[in-house]
Amino acid sequence: MRIESLLIHGAIDGDETTGAVNVPIYQTSTYKQEELGKNKGYEYSRTGNPTREALEKTIALLESGTGGLAFSSGMAAITAILSLFKSGDKIIIPSNLYGGTFRVIDKIFKNFNIQYEIVDFSRLSDVKRILESNKKFSKIKAVLIETPTNPLMDITDIEEVSKLAKKYGALTVVDNTFMSPYLQRPLELGADIVVHSATKYLGGHSNVVAGLIAVNDNELWDKLHFIQNSTGGVLGPFDSFILLQGIKTLGIRLDRHNQNAEKIAEFLAQSEYVSKIYYPGLKDSKGYEIHKKQASGFGGVLSFVINEKIDYKKFLSSLKLITLGESLGGVESLICHPATMTHAAIPYKIRQEVGIVDNLVRLSVGIENIEDLLEDLNNGFKESIV
Repeated sequence: MRIESLLIHGAIDGDETTGAVNVPIYQTSTYKQEELGKNKGYEYSRTGNPTREALEKTIALLESGTGGLAFSSGMAAITAILSLFKSGDKIIIPSNLYGGTFRVIDKIFKNFNIQYEIVDFSRLSDVKRILESNKKFSKIKAVLIETPTNPLMDITDIEEVSKLAKKYGALTVVDNTFMSPYLQRPLELGADIVVHSATKYLGGHSNVVAGLIAVNDNELWDKLHFIQNSTGGVLGPFDSFILLQGIKTLGIRLDRHNQNAEKIAEFLAQSEYVSKIYYPGLKDSKGYEIHKKQASGFGGVLSFVINEKIDYKKFLSSLKLITLGESLGGVESLICHPATMTHAAIPYKIRQEVGIVDNLVRLSVGIENIEDLLEDLNNGFKESIV
């Protein structure tokens, strides 16, 4: 079955008991035991819930994995992954990692002596050098990839980095939030763990906060499930149901996101008010060929630097259709200011070095009429000329 159909029918298609076409919401905390040591597969909803299980099996199916796990947020999912490691272990992270992920690594897990090193993943020689330098100490346990990165849309060759990580005994973890399994499936390219902020494209309607993990190794799933059950950051049954509904329309939504983003990128490329665009769909972008090799579309997110002709603060407040707000991947277009919103947790010096400057904005292109979006951007520029 092709992915467009898998999205709609999922791993568990409806309800065998009643014939309902949707998986029911099992809004229960506990389950009746038939006798001591005997149950119908469920004991307590933190450990397992039929609605959540349908979602977990669905993300595993979509990502070509053997198992999935659903969490109360993307950060809860990231936290579970980081909980695999112990004091003295090190992970490699990209230079413009999502601010929330950097924050939990730098401010929480560093307290437990889990170390990190920042590297430019576009330079495979740098990745190899760092892995090689730690080889005899066996310190590096994971490589954490975002591709495209948030917000500068850097592209990492998942297959090549996964090969290097495997060679040196490290796990490859890929945050696939920006692409979703509709456009990119990292496990098929050699990754060990895929993580999603399912709040974004998988949900698609800005109405649920959730995180998902998919793996292709049963032992790794067992470890992560133990962490999920022990720490308790599970996704509730109602939110699992909402997410299952969102996934059904993922394909058709992303087709429109892609179309609109490509046209907006072309518009911005010709604008006298924009000095730089970060979008993997532009043929002159740094990672264009690599992204084309490993993904079937360019996604609906782009970032751009507004030049000195425009008051960027006024521009953000002048938009009428496009909403100023955090998050991305919803049907509505959302624009944000990374330096003060999504990436404020990253130190100023690092932000400046990597390119998260004060006049950089990130646009999550929605599925509105493209002419309305272009008019809104154009009017916003005109109203904000210095």
